[in-house]
Amino acid sequence: MASHLIGDTATLTGRSLRHILRSPDTIITTAIMPIAMMLLFVYVFGGAIDTGSVKYVNYLLPGILLITIASGVAYTSFRLFMDLKSGIFERFQSLPIARSGVLWGHVLTSLVANLISLVIVVGVALIMGFRTGAGIGAWLAVAGMLILFTLAVTWLAVIAGLSAKSVDGASAFSYPLIFLPFLSSAFVPTDTMPSVVRAFAENQPVTSIVNTIRDLFAQQPIGNDIWVALAWCVGLLVLAYAGATALYRRKIS
Repeated sequence: MASHLIGDTATLTGRSLRHILRSPDTIITTAIMPIAMMLLFVYVFGGAIDTGSVKYVNYLLPGILLITIASGVAYTSFRLFMDLKSGIFERFQSLPIARSGVLWGHVLTSLVANLISLVIVVGVALIMGFRTGAGIGAWLAVAGMLILFTLAVTWLAVIAGLSAKSVDGASAFSYPLIFLPFLSSAFVPTDTMPSVVRAFAENQPVTSIVNTIRDLFAQQPIGNDIWVALAWCVGLLVLAYAGATALYRRKIS
């Protein structure tokens, strides 16, 4: 049964990846907006933002990486919605394949596409002056955190794709995810914010994830942020996965 699921998921993931290879502009588009934000904030606003001895591009990059992921998962929701409306789900149901493989194919495709976009964004950040003395262990920890965050928000995208009534609705769910880093420590230190905004910023998931990645890059003690970040990501992943699979079962029943 497990090998059946793995084989079917691999086949369906390959199908989705071929769609991306035929339309690589989706990955390029996903990376362009975060890169434009990074250029704007570093070269226009960065001089007015006090981040102490930390270069602003170093301070900014973790938040930009999360925005890149939030932008990328919108395409997952869109592709899933288009599959649903085209009738391909009904065709899959007539085949002897693992039903969950259909969703996992989209999720793994999202993971691959987002990792490519993240590599592009990090490459541009290096050109802009981003530097880190982080070792392999720290880089692996950053990658693990980004993968976990990607999986969590991708399953949210699956819910949006399955429940949307229009193409615009399928993609629009990502807007709050893109906006959330602006109300966090991603762009400015939270101690410069008004008290109410600061309270929200310091207790929402993006801040703990950004702080963890920033400390890993800076080789600083991580403290409790990593546990808070992991709790948010794992909790969101479990809830989103449960909601998506339950909704999918209703759709195909």
